[in-house]
Amino acid sequence: MSTEAQHFEEDPTTASQSTASQSTASQPTVEVVADELPAESGSATDATPSATEPAEAGAADALSIAQELESLRAEHESLKGQYMRMAADFDNFRKRAQRDQEDQRLQVTCSTLTEILPVVDNFDRARQQLNPQGEEAQALHRSYQNLYKQLVDVFKQLGVAPMRVEGEAFDPNLHEAVMREPSDEHPEDVVTAELQRGYQLEGRVLRHALVKVSMGPGPAAQAAEGEQA
Repeated sequence: MSTEAQHFEEDPTTASQSTASQSTASQPTVEVVADELPAESGSATDATPSATEPAEAGAADALSIAQELESLRAEHESLKGQYMRMAADFDNFRKRAQRDQEDQRLQVTCSTLTEILPVVDNFDRARQQLNPQGEEAQALHRSYQNLYKQLVDVFKQLGVAPMRVEGEAFDPNLHEAVMREPSDEHPEDVVTAELQRGYQLEGRVLRHALVKVSMGPGPAAQAAEGEQA
């Protein structure tokens, strides 16, 4: 057998190894540097924070919104309190202004009527002293009475009311005692006579009544009562 035939009859395993060695030798050698390759473990680690960032951002936004809502609620309550106080102050001011206006009106009315009261007193005295006999005097008396009645009606429309004091207990807020005298008919500190009529305007004293006040039974009556006892 020739040499070429022997070459072709060699062991197939050896031939294949030789072929692989030749192919490996023919290809360029590629050196793998570990530092130049991206670390797969590092990329996997970075993926976890990137997934939680939206959740953390959403929680921070919700907390910020809650804080802002709480701040707006507190501001609302503060403004509401200020409004309520301002409304109460305005209502008090309105009521106070109304009372002041009413008091001023009453003061002006009282001042004016106080100047007119002496005229009413003179009319009343003249009316009591007139004793008409003839027809002409009676006609004059009727005219006088009508004029006096008009004055009284005007006073009533304004809220003026005369005091009725005889037989009432003496009240320094309403009466002014001019005289005090013993009386067998009235107990002590009781008005026995009216010397000048007093007037009131809506519960306010327009003019005090000038009155005579009882001192009670005199010494003689008291002594008699003591003897009878």
